[in-house]
Amino acid sequence: MNFVFLSPAFPPNYYLFCANLRKEGVNALGIGEAPFGGLRPELRQSLAWYYQVGNMRDHGQLREAMRFFIVRFGTIARIDSLNEFWLETEAELRSEFGIPGVQAANVSQIRRKSMMKNVFSRMEIPHARGRLLSSAAQAQLSAAELKFPVIVKPDDGMGAEFTYRLDSASDVDRFFEDKPDRAFIMEEFIHGDIVTFDGLADLDGRIVFCTSHVYGQGVMEAVLADMHISYYSLRDIPADIEAAGIKLVKGFDVRERFFHFEFFRRNDGTLCALEVNIRPPGGMTMDMFNFACDIDMYSVWAKMMAHGAIRLDCARKYHCGYAGRKNRLRYAHSHEEIMERLGAWIVHHDGLPPILARAMGDNGYLLRTRDIAAMDRAVNFIQELS
Repeated sequence: MNFVFLSPAFPPNYYLFCANLRKEGVNALGIGEAPFGGLRPELRQSLAWYYQVGNMRDHGQLREAMRFFIVRFGTIARIDSLNEFWLETEAELRSEFGIPGVQAANVSQIRRKSMMKNVFSRMEIPHARGRLLSSAAQAQLSAAELKFPVIVKPDDGMGAEFTYRLDSASDVDRFFEDKPDRAFIMEEFIHGDIVTFDGLADLDGRIVFCTSHVYGQGVMEAVLADMHISYYSLRDIPADIEAAGIKLVKGFDVRERFFHFEFFRRNDGTLCALEVNIRPPGGMTMDMFNFACDIDMYSVWAKMMAHGAIRLDCARKYHCGYAGRKNRLRYAHSHEEIMERLGAWIVHHDGLPPILARAMGDNGYLLRTRDIAAMDRAVNFIQELS
């Protein structure tokens, strides 16, 4: 089996997908901009071939890489990056070379927030109201309907990139004065906490693994305020989150892919769908899957890709939490104090690449415990400001 992996060097932990493909006898064929010698040794050893391109955004270069692989290795069975940034690129290459998976004709449904809302409506899942923006005048009308404050963000954006909170009509005018040249959507501001339904679906759309996370502060809020972020997994998934998540796996026809569905838990306890991401959750969340359940989801995914049907029996043994810290902030406790006090609970800590640091922090700690109150105390200790 030949599997083309786009940009396998980023995020840094994604080399584990290629390493596990190799363990399952799959030819992992990488395409990326980084020189082969600059890849981490474990990734170099995992790839059957690496094709360096000058620009990953140049479809012609990617096309030539694919043709090279086909001549040298034969039929390409799958192509992926497991990265939201390359969703459309993957889909275009699948359609061009006859490879199964999300195709160019339907990738917009899982990329554009305006189209996601159509699926939310069809599946009868409450969701944040929103309008695509065409002009300042139309935006003022939409804001009046949705009520200030409102959120404005790219229709096809990732994370909190180019996301703004507008609190008044003058804010709307200022936004349009410097508006980036791309499609934006305006959404009502929802008061509540972010909760998720995350997991992996097989080729037939059956859920192989699922879990749920609760955020102490949403990514958007962390980016806008330039603050740190924290979140943790639940040992028991609330029934309403699981029911909505199962509906969305079906509604978005998720097959052979990870998923990351975001909801607001409103102050009155009800759920409100925010958006879907048909890829693994970001940051260190893949590792949180593993630490929470004592499993290896990198291996589970690779086995599914190599052999098709797979069954996973596991239990959510722990709450696994992430606590990020930003270099610009002054914290009450040093790294050494954190390790001395919480070392028994900390299963991993590391720095994050600059491209992720704005949202996730410059450094992150993973903790696990069976007691959610202990998790809260530990996260508060790590993130306590001086």
